[in-house]
Amino acid sequence: MLTHVGTKTIDTERLTLRRFTFDDTAAVLRNWAADELVQKMYGESVYPDEEAVRGLLEKYIGGYERPDYYRWAIVLEGQCIGQIAYFLVDSRNHFAEIEYCVGRNFQNMGYATEATKAVIRYGFEEIFLHKVQICHRPKNISSKRVIEKCRFTYEGAIRDYFYMDGGYEDRLYYSILRSEYFGGDAANSLPQRV
Repeated sequence: MLTHVGTKTIDTERLTLRRFTFDDTAAVLRNWAADELVQKMYGESVYPDEEAVRGLLEKYIGGYERPDYYRWAIVLEGQCIGQIAYFLVDSRNHFAEIEYCVGRNFQNMGYATEATKAVIRYGFEEIFLHKVQICHRPKNISSKRVIEKCRFTYEGAIRDYFYMDGGYEDRLYYSILRSEYFGGDAANSLPQRV
């Protein structure tokens, strides 16, 4: 059984992962949501102005009412530079899937890896997930590097999953099991249930 605790603040060495607020609107627009290249790699639409970003943030902020909703603003020195989430949470089967994006000016600096490691830890230690999974498109080499640094195991491909730019691309899946994360018997790391 999972313990849904909602989106709590996580501090890492350089970052704060916290809930979005409407004060993030300008930074979200400036740093990633209006960037066509970032949004294309992330698989999302471009948000061209603050009004569009506020609509997105309304959706994110409204989700925080649910205890099984997990979406963090990635904050560096007070500004939102990206986001990370468990966008798919399967309570019945005890797994969740991570998605993330980081603004182009903040890529290749280890921020996505740092945030992903923190969210993996949160999933196993706070939510008590059995498995954390993640995927990327073959063309997204930067994302593949993050996944490798976070020690995910490659599971396989869903062939021709995405139709983009007039062609098909696979969806490449990876995961970490609870027992792999803790390096032993996963049952020993579960809380006692009454």
